[in-house]
Amino acid sequence: MEYTFLDFLTLIGSVGLFLYGMKVMSEGLQKVAGDRLRNILAVMTKNRFSGMFTGILITALIQSSSASTVMVVSFVNAGLMTLGQSMAVIMGANVGTTVTAWIISIFGFKVNITLFALPLIGLGTPLLFSRNSTHKSWGEFLIGFSFLFMGLDYLNHSVPDLKSNPEIFEFLTSYTQMGFLSILIFCAVGAIVTMIVQASSATLAISLIMCSKGWITFDIAAALILGSNIGTTITPLLASISANVSAKRAAMGHLLFNVLGSIWTLILYYPFIRFIVWICTSLGVGNPNDLMAFVSANEQTNPSLINALNNGGTLHTPDFEQQKAHFEAMQFSVSFGLSMFHTVFNVINVTIMIWFTGLYEKIVTRLVRVKDKKGEEEFQLKFISRGMLSASELNLPQAHQEIAVYAERVQRMFGMVEDLLHEKEGSEAYMKLYNRIEKYEQICDRMELEIAGFLNLVVGGRLSFDGKMRVNSMLSIVTEIESIGDCCYNLARTLQRKQDSHIVFNDEIIGNIDAMFKLNAEALNNMVLLLSSNEPTMSEIMVSYNKECEINNFRNQLRKSNIENINNKHYEYQAGIYYMDMVAECERLGDYVINVVDAIKQQEERHA
Repeated sequence: MEYTFLDFLTLIGSVGLFLYGMKVMSEGLQKVAGDRLRNILAVMTKNRFSGMFTGILITALIQSSSASTVMVVSFVNAGLMTLGQSMAVIMGANVGTTVTAWIISIFGFKVNITLFALPLIGLGTPLLFSRNSTHKSWGEFLIGFSFLFMGLDYLNHSVPDLKSNPEIFEFLTSYTQMGFLSILIFCAVGAIVTMIVQASSATLAISLIMCSKGWITFDIAAALILGSNIGTTITPLLASISANVSAKRAAMGHLLFNVLGSIWTLILYYPFIRFIVWICTSLGVGNPNDLMAFVSANEQTNPSLINALNNGGTLHTPDFEQQKAHFEAMQFSVSFGLSMFHTVFNVINVTIMIWFTGLYEKIVTRLVRVKDKKGEEEFQLKFISRGMLSASELNLPQAHQEIAVYAERVQRMFGMVEDLLHEKEGSEAYMKLYNRIEKYEQICDRMELEIAGFLNLVVGGRLSFDGKMRVNSMLSIVTEIESIGDCCYNLARTLQRKQDSHIVFNDEIIGNIDAMFKLNAEALNNMVLLLSSNEPTMSEIMVSYNKECEINNFRNQLRKSNIENINNKHYEYQAGIYYMDMVAECERLGDYVINVVDAIKQQEERHA
């Protein structure tokens, strides 16, 4: 038997189908339960124990510890969760991820799920074309579930036989007979493979298949799974690269938890393996080591039997069916034993370390220090980063938070324009304030691009219909807020041009502009409150519409009186031009504010 490049591509394709199925299934569940998951996180993280059970529940639901830990890191980044709360949820996520192992173990060997894969796809496909977004998400879940087990079945037939291909895999087989050093080597291999594919479930599936065919021993397969627990921390670490300090600490806490847990397991490795074997035999499942003993005993005397059992073949011998049933029972004991190892390891870890959450928090705070005491640079996004896109449906609260911050920044910019009107022209303070407004305008432009870019990347993921409509509203709001920033800068430039032309506003003009500024400031303040609120009421929204009417009426009043004042020589014609430019810009600013409010109103009407 030769292992060709085509066989290798088949193996990669099998892993790809498995991972894609896991991704589609996970994202389908996220869409179905996205808002519920956010509510669960908000309500159930009041203390370390409720946080731990929340982590178990959410990870079991969405079938991805990477997605749940990235979600936790991004929630810490957005200020929706404290570091202490995140540590408890991450600990729980490690237990929740063992559900995936049990699903693969039970369905992958006890039930031939591939017989139901195509019918499930047939059931899920019509749901994809449903107008109901929830039905569509359930369709994606069913198709993802089918792909996952189709990928597992292909993996079962494409993972290379380490014994039949010594010329290619000699480097692996030579490391299986080195005692405890083999355990350490395969633990490292498990970590590296998981870091590459960013899914511990794939490593678990490969370990389970190799062990169930008798190619590697039970203790080495367990070492691969132990290593995958370390490798899975790479996803939240990558997600936290461009995040704030709190998010980096949450990701570091995840790494610390898994590494420390793996260290004590390695110290007590062989007694721990014997404990797992004892559990399996006590439950009547059988000894996971029996399969390797059976293969070793028959590979020299009866290799055709082993080949037939591993590859689904048939031998015309009277006891073959009995041997096949016995072999399948031993395969199940192996898969059960590996799932039990994964579960007991994580449960013991959490049971011990949940009491040291406060200590973990102190350690990661010491390990990840704040580099700049003044905080992050002014132009950087505060709550979102492009490293956090593993759970698209769950990125939307961060974007909502960031847009509220964007609106507050523009509101501060308008306050500077108000100050500039009353600052002594030509003074150092005047120029410093004008330059600051100019800098804020550049920041606003960059924030628009970064938030819009982030939202476009989120849309590139799998979003529910409601999620896509929310992103559309957010993109519209971001554009309008940037236009408000442009209005603020245009007002400052008008004041600068007035100064360059040596035009002076009299008290009447300044009083009227102040009155218009006050109306604009009230409109902006109400807009920021609406954006900061999770559920703005219609009465709060109507305040903005009333304010817009006031701004329009006042603009009309000032336009009419301006002509009379110029004719009556109350001020120069040129002063009137700059004055009306500012009034028109203020009215335009009010229009952009009401556009933001319209988008918020439409969003609320869709949720109603």
